[in-house]
Amino acid sequence: MSSPSISLCMIVKNEEDFIERCLKSVQNAVQEIIIVDTGSTDQTIEICKKYNASIFPYRWNHHFADARNFGLSKASGDWILWLDADEELETGHEEFLMENLKNKNVTMYYLPVINYYGESFPVDPEKAFLYHQPRLFQNHKGIQFYNRIHETPIFPKNRDSSYTVDYLKVPIHHYGYIEELTKKRGKGERNLQLIQEEYKDPNHSPWIEYHLANEYYRRGDYQKAFDYLNESIFRFLLNGVKPPSILYRLKYGILVDTNSFENALEGIDKAIALYPDYVDLHFLKGLIYYQTEKFSEALACFEKCLELGEQNSKYLILKGTGSFRAQHYKAQCLEKLGRQQTK
Repeated sequence: MSSPSISLCMIVKNEEDFIERCLKSVQNAVQEIIIVDTGSTDQTIEICKKYNASIFPYRWNHHFADARNFGLSKASGDWILWLDADEELETGHEEFLMENLKNKNVTMYYLPVINYYGESFPVDPEKAFLYHQPRLFQNHKGIQFYNRIHETPIFPKNRDSSYTVDYLKVPIHHYGYIEELTKKRGKGERNLQLIQEEYKDPNHSPWIEYHLANEYYRRGDYQKAFDYLNESIFRFLLNGVKPPSILYRLKYGILVDTNSFENALEGIDKAIALYPDYVDLHFLKGLIYYQTEKFSEALACFEKCLELGEQNSKYLILKGTGSFRAQHYKAQCLEKLGRQQTK
């Protein structure tokens, strides 16, 4: 059986600081590199040429899905891998990747994306969120990207039952949320403008309110973030859809960050009832109890976190909520309870 071919598809503009690291990470994994350039004026194009990339100029229309789909139209590989310049594919998984892609019964793979946060480089490996995203899919299957921003590949509406998804343990490391980088690139302002454009569409998805909430949260405007988050939850319910777990993770994260512990405690059990195996919700509940000095209740939460672990591919998970962070607070609770018992 011949090995399947992979086309890497990217959108770039002035990415000279990062793009070489990205392309170097995939050079032994992909057979074709498609670069959609939206107007680079730095060394980005020259760096891409070093990796034999096919470069296609594209007039930017403030719509990421359109640019992604233009790239797809140029790709000839059996499979599409899509990345951003501030990401890299973890090396050492090339043979494993190829063996899995021989399985034509899977149409789309979700890969673990490790999103680092913090002020500057080098990154702290303990400061990261893990989230699985659809990053690898079969070409020529009618799969297209949708959404002006936070674009995602979606199966065609007229698909048959042969379209399937699976998970592949080939990590992607994402550095785009490091503050040093977001400030330099003006990413926050750009994202906010594009999401606000989408928000004006009366038929927009409830995800748009979530993305607005996320942007305001990053800016420290917790009230606006909280309001948009509640609007998103309400609109999902209005559409007859269970609000995604990630919304509750942000909602109770905001309440904990703002020391609104009583308000948080009122609702977090309802969120946990919806997503009982989501470790981050149990961790946040533990923090609420810990901060309100209910150490026995907090201890039970952190023990539940350690029981659940943090490998559940369904959820956005803060690194450590099912391991070292939970273990730390468990030890703190035991110490506090020990002190109380000696009084």
